[in-house]
Amino acid sequence: RAAAAGTPGAVARVLERTAAARLREAGPPDGRTAAVAAALARGRPVAEVALSVALSERQLHRLSLDAFGYGPKTLARVLRLVRALDLARAEVPWAEVAARAGYADQAHLAREVKSLAGAPMGALLTSG
Repeated sequence: RAAAAGTPGAVARVLERTAAARLREAGPPDGRTAAVAAALARGRPVAEVALSVALSERQLHRLSLDAFGYGPKTLARVLRLVRALDLARAEVPWAEVAARAGYADQAHLAREVKSLAGAPMGALLTSG
């Protein structure tokens, strides 16, 4: 049982519960928070996102920490990973997943997945 606690599926469930709890604590999102998440999900640079919501980069960082638990650059990495996982679950070839999700190549995708999730892409997809 202790080994199962460290599986990618178990880790993902803990992260999901933690994110849901943070959302409940934060209350309803304001328009800026939603705009930030949407812009970063589209791959917009942090400086551009800050400008688009009339915040300095420092203020955007604080807003992001309060709303999501980490800064905007990390949020952008997480959102890109989510995009990649969605594509991979749709059975898109991994090289195409990398290109469509905004990674330089498949090796970059593999490094980012391992860095953010602590497990390779295949393990995340099978732990579902």
